[in-house]
Amino acid sequence: MNLRKIWVPVGLAVLLIAAHQTYGWLGVAAAGGGIVMWLLLHFNRLMSVVRKASQQPIGYVASAVMLNAKLRPGVNMMHVVAMTRSLGKQQTPQGEQPEIFRWTDGSHSHVDCTFDHGRLVSWQMYRPPQDDAPTPAIEHTPTP
Repeated sequence: MNLRKIWVPVGLAVLLIAAHQTYGWLGVAAAGGGIVMWLLLHFNRLMSVVRKASQQPIGYVASAVMLNAKLRPGVNMMHVVAMTRSLGKQQTPQGEQPEIFRWTDGSHSHVDCTFDHGRLVSWQMYRPPQDDAPTPAIEHTPTP
């Protein structure tokens, strides 16, 4: 059970009741205005993240290594989408928990993120095998 879905509305109702008890209807209007402003700020942030993500291919990230370094357990899906500026490619069937999303970069490295009810639980990075040694651009030969 997700207690956030319960405690946030209960906390907002307690705030409105306390405002009414303290300042009457003027307090309710002030507290209601603050709540609406808070909701609008969150809505504006969500729309900004979605607008930026809509301009990238699904499941693309600039660097999978940097994404792997920045991830922290417990962050929500919107935070990860804001970091990658791209929606992840879903690897699990729709509606199944936990959800697994994949972000891939240009070198075919990818990060699989596991979300449980919208919160990051774990992630795993995969890097394709590289060549043994890169060939040097200029070969040095010792002089006798």
